[in-house]
Amino acid sequence: MELLKFKTNIGQEDEIGKVAPYLDRVAEVSKWKVDTETEDNILSVSGDNLDPQKVKNAVGEAGFSAELLRVLGIGGEEL
Repeated sequence: MELLKFKTNIGQEDEIGKVAPYLDRVAEVSKWKVDTETEDNILSVSGDNLDPQKVKNAVGEAGFSAELLRVLGIGGEEL
């Protein structure tokens, strides 16, 4: 299991709903969440064989931006 963290401009609950169908279509993603309480609206994504570009593309298709902050390897922290 890998964990990716992205800085995003997804700042409100209704925006999370707009990006959800796009992230849900990325087969490698098993779980994701956006922490709108943080200044950078951190998107955390977990799954196997994650491709950061696929996640960025999915967020971009929904009309938002995502900048990769860090990658945690197998057995990384929880979302």
